[in-house]
Amino acid sequence: MPPWKAEPGYGEFKDARRLSDEQIALLQQWAGNGAPEGSPANRPVAPRFPDGWQIGQPDRVLTLEKRFAVPPDGPDQFRCFVIPLNVDHDVYVGASEFRPGNRRTVHHALIFVDARGQGRKLAAGSPDGSYSCFGGPGFPAALMGGWAPGQVPVKPTPGYATPLRKDTDLVLQIHYHPDGKAEEDRSSLGLIFSEPPSKGRAVMMIASRQIDIAPGEPHYVVKASMPVPADAELLRITPHAHYLCKDMKVNARLPDGSITPLIWIKDWDFNWQGSYTYAQPLKIPKGTVVELEYTYDNSENNVRNPAHPPVRATYGEETTNEMALAFLSFALPTPDDAVAFTRAMLTR
Repeated sequence: MPPWKAEPGYGEFKDARRLSDEQIALLQQWAGNGAPEGSPANRPVAPRFPDGWQIGQPDRVLTLEKRFAVPPDGPDQFRCFVIPLNVDHDVYVGASEFRPGNRRTVHHALIFVDARGQGRKLAAGSPDGSYSCFGGPGFPAALMGGWAPGQVPVKPTPGYATPLRKDTDLVLQIHYHPDGKAEEDRSSLGLIFSEPPSKGRAVMMIASRQIDIAPGEPHYVVKASMPVPADAELLRITPHAHYLCKDMKVNARLPDGSITPLIWIKDWDFNWQGSYTYAQPLKIPKGTVVELEYTYDNSENNVRNPAHPPVRATYGEETTNEMALAFLSFALPTPDDAVAFTRAMLTR
């Protein structure tokens, strides 16, 4: 646990939580024999699960200044919280972990880097340092990370880090979904500092807003693509959609026309989202086009359909809307190359 959703043969990933056919057969045999207990002397030590930060004790914990009140009903709330880094020197973030203060109402969160104080201007006069936002922080900003239900944070990787100047603000975009009663949230973000990076890292987001699924439609396909602006190595992929999505495929079409499968999830489940780190970084040459193809089921046969009877679902960030996204984390030869890569993504 959490469940492993990626299909074998469509990307080889680290820490795959998958049983082999032999292991499954052994468990079936054991269960069929009445699940007998083995020798107590061979009993393994019970696992210990962390009850705090999964990345370890952070070097800095950033918490929302005040509790945010979520009404019991009405439309979803999208708030951007401006949080100063509050350090007296430049730092390098090797890992981050978002901890929702109230899992009953926090739908997801994204972490943006604000090096120019633009978020402060949008939040001016706000009693809690936040402002309403939709689709992003309201200005061009690099995405540093995020959180969704079921996601496991990634621990520091030697050689990689996100440089942050001492006067940087982080903007947490949190999506709240009313759950039928008044709620409050005060989420936190933990940062692990590291040495200066020897390599660069950048995030590409592939998305389509062309989503309009009629009620009862059992097989609705959404496609999107984006070219890779420079030679890079693909480190990690994070697919995302909402409740109606059933099948996800992401491929890389290389300049020579060949196809490299990046991930295939046949049984998408919004409650068990994940980031998948490749066992070995994939070399992606400049000019490669990353293509996603997602399939949705808006019929009564979809047990995860939140609407009964089904209703029309269109693109949007609310829980009852749908999305088609894939976040790809790339490694570049130097931090300067990563800056140029990100700039190309923000200006395309």
